[in-house]
Amino acid sequence: MSSSRRPPHGNVTLATLTVLLLACGPKVSLDQFNRLRIGQSYEEVREIVGDPASCDEMLGLRHCVWGNPERGIRVGFLGGKAVLLSAHNLQ
Repeated sequence: MSSSRRPPHGNVTLATLTVLLLACGPKVSLDQFNRLRIGQSYEEVREIVGDPASCDEMLGLRHCVWGNPERGIRVGFLGGKAVLLSAHNLQ
């Protein structure tokens, strides 16, 4: 008798791999954050901190995140220029 159901440990394995991939992602530092300035373009910011982990856009404001939930950099862009800079738990 065969079943198309996934074994219960499949979800745990997927979750574990996701966490490991996020932990192994690009590291961000306080030095990188200190090089960022209001008015820099997305490309200028990307040259300093690399490709973002994620970006979303709402009402013309593009919000990008570098790092992971434990430590990272967030930049808001309006008209292609950085208008908001924030960091959390950087060393």
